[in-house]
Amino acid sequence: MGENPIDDVDRSILHQLQLNARQTDTEIANEVDVTSTTVRNRLDKLEDEGTIRGYRPDINYERAGYPLHVLFVCTADPSTLESLTERTLAVRGVVATRELLGGERNFHVEIVAGTVREIEGIRNELAELGFVIDDSEIISETRVQPWSHFSPRTSPDADQDDSTDDGRSTDYGAGD
Repeated sequence: MGENPIDDVDRSILHQLQLNARQTDTEIANEVDVTSTTVRNRLDKLEDEGTIRGYRPDINYERAGYPLHVLFVCTADPSTLESLTERTLAVRGVVATRELLGGERNFHVEIVAGTVREIEGIRNELAELGFVIDDSEIISETRVQPWSHFSPRTSPDADQDDSTDDGRSTDYGAGD
């Protein structure tokens, strides 16, 4: 983790955001049992430090007019992945990329399109960027759930967290 590891209040705030990122600071504060000022200060810190990288909608692409959702499994020279990522995200229809560790099949490109012809055009643009497309899969459904590590812990040892417990107590009622 970074220089300033997150604590249980941060984890609880992150858990609330994963459940519903549209909650107000006051709603999160009520769930976490802190003030809304504490929530705002913590969110600002988590955003500034890059722990929270954004707030994105979960879009049903089919209902939005893009019924074809495809995952391209690609291979690219690992030394070019950083520059390829930005150029790939600029391709119309690309909604996500993932860099993978390893040699071959080291890059995933998720796209949406309205027609097979659009998919072919995107595939050709990816090849022009230097990708070898190893495989493609049609995505029928994606489900995401909150990572359980961020949920409030209620076990007898809930106050212990080997990675962040510094022995200090926190006054959850006070603003940061």
